[in-house]
Amino acid sequence: MSVEVDATLAHAAFELRVASRIPDGSVVAVLGPNGAGKSTLLRAIAGLHPVASGAVWLDGRTVDDAGRAWVPPRDRLVGFVPQDYALFPHLTVRQNVAFGPRARGIARSTTRRLVDDVLERFAVAEFADRRPAALSGGQAQRVALARALATAPRTLLLDEPLAALDVRTRDEVRAELIAVLASFDGSTVLVTHEPLDALILADRILVLEGGAVVQDATPAELSRQPATDYVAALVGVTLLRGTARAGAIEVAGGGTLHVADTSIHGSVLCVVRPESVSIARHRPEGSARNCWPGTVSGLQSSTDRVRVSVQAAPSVVAAVTPAAVADLGLAPGMPVWVSVKATDLAVYPA
Repeated sequence: MSVEVDATLAHAAFELRVASRIPDGSVVAVLGPNGAGKSTLLRAIAGLHPVASGAVWLDGRTVDDAGRAWVPPRDRLVGFVPQDYALFPHLTVRQNVAFGPRARGIARSTTRRLVDDVLERFAVAEFADRRPAALSGGQAQRVALARALATAPRTLLLDEPLAALDVRTRDEVRAELIAVLASFDGSTVLVTHEPLDALILADRILVLEGGAVVQDATPAELSRQPATDYVAALVGVTLLRGTARAGAIEVAGGGTLHVADTSIHGSVLCVVRPESVSIARHRPEGSARNCWPGTVSGLQSSTDRVRVSVQAAPSVVAAVTPAAVADLGLAPGMPVWVSVKATDLAVYPA
């Protein structure tokens, strides 16, 4: 079932304006800083948060039109997994999963078969008689997904589905979620604060900032051409603004970068990937045109690399090996030289 939202949502101290369509068979991730309205958007689709203006459509049917039309949550064919899973503590796993079908009037015998199937599918059949308090985080997540899909929804709404899990369990459940979403022919909206989940699970990513959608793109497009500093930070790159002319960019805030594409003129955005930035203690001999001094302002471990923030004109982030950090003796406050090839800079109109 396709989802279409063209509405304004009242959210805390501001209003969120969203216009987006999510077709059948697609997964759209919603990213944004805390308080951006991600969960509010999900709740509006589910029927738990009325729109202030505009409308929400499910499969072309108006389900909320700012008071002029309203379809209650139970009649929207939506499966919703909230952040805390919201499992009923006084019911067993089997009773939790059966709740939705029974609430929709499905016969007891049919519900029993449906519940058995979905419990097996999510590998939680052995916990059928346990209550939620006796489940681990990963088990509770699987039960919440099973309960959401037991009602045969046409839209699946997932609010931070992996946030409460430890690292090992998160990897396991993420792999299972990939399989679930691949076999689900309806539309899925996934709210997350974790860029990796969005990049792996979603076909498109919707980024909310300042009460609006600031970017709606595929994961690849988002990584190549982030629209804001927040998006750039999510995908781990440096985003610089400036003015291009004849192959040179005058960077806002100071500095000049030379780029390979001499055809771009005017206001531009320039992406500097950490792996493209080289760091040296002294100015390299025969250095490229893009070589300038700076000061190490911070170091952060990231998997098998260390992200080195360099305060300069312009400031950038480099990704180096732990061995390089040791060899260079990198530490906050240390003067360094950074360089990047013109061919490694991605430039596009602002």
